[in-house]
Amino acid sequence: MPQATQGVKPSLVKYVAVSILCSLVVVVFARLTYGLLLPAMRDSLALSFTQAALLGTVTALGYLSLVLPAGFFATRFGASRAILLGVCFAIAGFAGLSIASSYLALIVLMVILGAATAFAYTPMISLLGSWFSGRRGTVIGFANSGVGMGMFLTGAMVPWLIESGQTPESGWRLVWLLFAVCALVCAVFVVWVFRDPPQLAMATPSTGKTAGVIGAYHNRHVRLVAWIYGIVGITYILQSLFMYSFALDKGLSPTTAGSLVALMGILSIFAGPAWGWAADRIGHSRALMFCLALALVGTLLPAIWPIYTAFVLHYFLLGVSTTGQFTSILAATTKTVSKDQAAVAISFVTLFFAAGQLIGPSAAGVLLEATGNYQLMFFLSSALIAVGVYISAIIGDAD
Repeated sequence: MPQATQGVKPSLVKYVAVSILCSLVVVVFARLTYGLLLPAMRDSLALSFTQAALLGTVTALGYLSLVLPAGFFATRFGASRAILLGVCFAIAGFAGLSIASSYLALIVLMVILGAATAFAYTPMISLLGSWFSGRRGTVIGFANSGVGMGMFLTGAMVPWLIESGQTPESGWRLVWLLFAVCALVCAVFVVWVFRDPPQLAMATPSTGKTAGVIGAYHNRHVRLVAWIYGIVGITYILQSLFMYSFALDKGLSPTTAGSLVALMGILSIFAGPAWGWAADRIGHSRALMFCLALALVGTLLPAIWPIYTAFVLHYFLLGVSTTGQFTSILAATTKTVSKDQAAVAISFVTLFFAAGQLIGPSAAGVLLEATGNYQLMFFLSSALIAVGVYISAIIGDAD
């Protein structure tokens, strides 16, 4: 992939459009939609709660083990090449899941999807932050609106595709195949649009690895953001994987629960850019605190009152706050580091996020296997979010 010409600013509209598509593919399709597919996959493949949760865990393991190498790769070879490699991983993972049956094959393919997110998403955020540093929060917010679009599309379409298949198994396999086609289209646009800024292309890899990681570790602001990102990693993956199943367990139909997921997605489309715009003005840490507070209330409601109204409020509050969490965290991370170290700094905090996504599903699987109590799980999740609110308040006071 060619590098950008010195002094030539790329098209904001093109970069935002392709970044939205990338977020849709490597975040929503590769990571978040598994929660919608999980009930059908678990039934047709006769998986236990622990086995189903392990598939989510190994995806997080692939993400965790490769997110820092992905940052080094982006520093050495360019963010655009890292993004393309990640999307190619997604193509392979989706296509494989559409035909795989053995549990070992499913594990390998889910690890590949974790690698897809590691190589594509984090370098994409650093690329946007480097090109459009003056509007960092706003641009990242628009990129994350792809998550909202994806949640809307998958919430509306995935349950319908599964139920309209000749069998539930043919339905969920068709979904994975459609994801592979979308990822292929995304790869074409990545090659066509994304270019690396000159300063990133000139970064020295030998010093970039050491200085970036050590600098991030010794940066108190980055460390605190990293702890919050770890909490978000745990709580967000639990919401994505199990809230839909929780709703079904309490009597909601798949179509009704899917429509609530779609509602969350619609709200997220607009919430991401709105929180990005607000964060650029009131401060990223303060915006993060507000977002986490809304998520805390939204997670507590169905844990206390597992009724239809509570689930509606949950998806509404998460819809208006979730993309704001990611936007504020990622913008805050790049606020105190140089442009050429942005990819490594984001990879550093994302290690905590990935670790949270590794811990969350495995711990939840054990808890559900032992108790079958979704409410207890989301009470514990709410307690973690409360800790995140406190830490974000500390960062805001320091800012």
